Amino acid sequence: MDDAKKMKKTDDEWRETLTPEQYYVCRQHGTERPFTGEYNACKTKGQYACVCCGTVLFDSEHKFDSGSGWPSFFQPAHDHRVEEFRDSTHGMIRTEVRCANCDAHLGHVFDDGPQPTGQRYCINSVALNLQSEE
Repeated sequence: MDDAKKMKKTDDEWRETLTPEQYYVCRQHGTERPFTGEYNACKTKGQYACVCCGTVLFDSEHKFDSGSGWPSFFQPAHDHRVEEFRDSTHGMIRTEVRCANCDAHLGHVFDDGPQPTGQRYCINSVALNLQSEE
């Protein structure tokens, strides 16, 4: 997405609208502890939106139990709604996943997921808001 069209807020504005944990994960590229997020074992049908801007990022139809401790999806709801970046922090090379609309850190994507894509989008629950269909 064009940077000029991205949602922009100051740090103070983000702090006013997000919980401290949401701010830490989404704006400071943190990670919630495994098996603690509310959507890790969630089976509710619906769409998962970015907690920062409301953009729908993932669909429950693409969710699977990876055993990793974080909600996992084999593909985004729409390719253009997430962006991927090289992440070489913590002594390893990974692919970071961010919301294309507001640059919120969501998690990481790995090449060890199920078919049909072989991808595992390992996403922090705190970065998501489930819009239930039930």
